[in-house]
Amino acid sequence: MTDKGFTGQAERALVVGGGSGMGQAIADALLGEGYEVIIVGRNEQRLADAVRELGDGKLTAIAADITDEQEVARLFDTVGTVDHVITTAADLDGSYGPMATFDFEHGSGFLESKLLGAMLLAKHARLTENGSLTVISGIAAYRPAVGGAMVAAINAALEGLVRALAVELAPIRVNAVSPGWVMTGIWDHMPWEDKDERLRAMAEKLPARRLGRPEDIAVVVASLLRSHFVTGTVLHVDGGHRLV
Repeated sequence: MTDKGFTGQAERALVVGGGSGMGQAIADALLGEGYEVIIVGRNEQRLADAVRELGDGKLTAIAADITDEQEVARLFDTVGTVDHVITTAADLDGSYGPMATFDFEHGSGFLESKLLGAMLLAKHARLTENGSLTVISGIAAYRPAVGGAMVAAINAALEGLVRALAVELAPIRVNAVSPGWVMTGIWDHMPWEDKDERLRAMAEKLPARRLGRPEDIAVVVASLLRSHFVTGTVLHVDGGHRLV
């Protein structure tokens, strides 16, 4: 169970991207451990569906766009102080493509949602002194794919941001979790005609002999919230992807 303060109240965790995929799995894991959870995303219908799927528990859903600074400020005006902020936000539309023909206007959503969004959360989040900020980076920072320069660069930059914020925001803890290939809707954004074949091949190649599941990421994020001596760190949950 989660730690409780002198008031006996459960800790509060805000999960950006909690309406689907890894974010929803993280919200589910935290609810199971007794946290009060606030899920945030841009798509109101997706949030509503997630609330129905997550079922009973101390759960709230708020629609907000973390690429808009005014919306981020209003978000924390609404929710007040929280103990933990986790962001899985990543707008992948247009983020893959060869550099020679890359459409930066179309592909800027990944930069804005994953890196600038994390910075806006760090700026405006009202966190308790023993609180934490956790971001999701990714294997592309270590194993970039052809046509994946934008994704590799932003994931690497996000991990640099984590180290800088761990120093600047201390004693608030700031960490990253770096997944490998996880079975979520992310693969629908890949410009691959042989998607299923590639996924099978990677599963066979990994030392773990399977691809990741959202629950694999959720359990590590939950452990970080309880680990008060871990900060400025990247935890790899990639099935050994960096080794092959």
